[in-house]
Amino acid sequence: MKIVVLDGYTLNPGDLSWNGLKELGNLTVYDRTEKISSDIVTAIGNAEIIFTNKTPLSEEVLKQVPNLTYIGVLATGYNIVDTAAAKNLGITVTNIPTYGTMAVAQMTFALILELCHHVGDHSRSVYDGEWSKCPDFCFWNTPLIELSGKTLGVIGFGRIGQATAKIALAFGMKVVFTSNTKRAELEGENCTFLSLDELFAKSDIISLHCPLTESNTGIINKENISKMKDGVLIINTSRGPLVNEPDLAEALNNGKIGGAALDVVSIEPIKRENELLNAKNCIITPHIAWAPKASRERLMHTAIENLLLFLKGTPQNRVNP
Repeated sequence: MKIVVLDGYTLNPGDLSWNGLKELGNLTVYDRTEKISSDIVTAIGNAEIIFTNKTPLSEEVLKQVPNLTYIGVLATGYNIVDTAAAKNLGITVTNIPTYGTMAVAQMTFALILELCHHVGDHSRSVYDGEWSKCPDFCFWNTPLIELSGKTLGVIGFGRIGQATAKIALAFGMKVVFTSNTKRAELEGENCTFLSLDELFAKSDIISLHCPLTESNTGIINKENISKMKDGVLIINTSRGPLVNEPDLAEALNNGKIGGAALDVVSIEPIKRENELLNAKNCIITPHIAWAPKASRERLMHTAIENLLLFLKGTPQNRVNP
């Protein structure tokens, strides 16, 4: 059995082992595959099993690799695979839904805390000599924000949204959330379901934790920003296209939004012409919320387990049943 990993470097830049997959078949690992259909088809060749993270698998590609029976997505989101075409061709597609829950929730609060305290900027100012020159025992060069009593609005209340909410409650925040269906069982003291418009109106900080769909693409846009509090903070550790980036940049520059912290953008790697690179009070990190070694180890373990169960005829985490 031939197994191909199309873009393995981000999962395993050298600190993990592919041995679990090597034990299951003849393994070829490409660090990267050019996102050109002909190159993808060549890389897959006559493989029965492939794994992809961000290498797109269109119907055009899938029709040219007749030996293929299984696609393992090395991520939670699987929009890079034409799952309907895969199903029609008899190809099982699985994803990895839970490996990074705590890592992403942790990163969400790292971004929130950086917006509240600008730790990096203040540290740099010390090394630049500003504190040494200060006549007082302390100084700060941006407003500092206390989280206790503030309201966090969570859009998307799956595992990561819920984990983020628990951290917020530990900080003494109130949590409001919205999801596709009302989750009354998840409500409690200081944790309340609201409609999307109500969430926009009541939140001091809004954090995105929903999957990307046609209906929520660009959900952070000029119209919805107008419904928000002045000075609201926006956090996105989910999917870049959830944000209309020109609208967010405009709102940052005119002060309607007080700050934004984004681990994802619409086109990755980010283009130098992206408006957010010149926006006020905007933190951008290079899609690293998922990447602590512990979460990547869980991802690798689940990828191997997904394949083993598929080979036994009892697939788990299937996304195209």
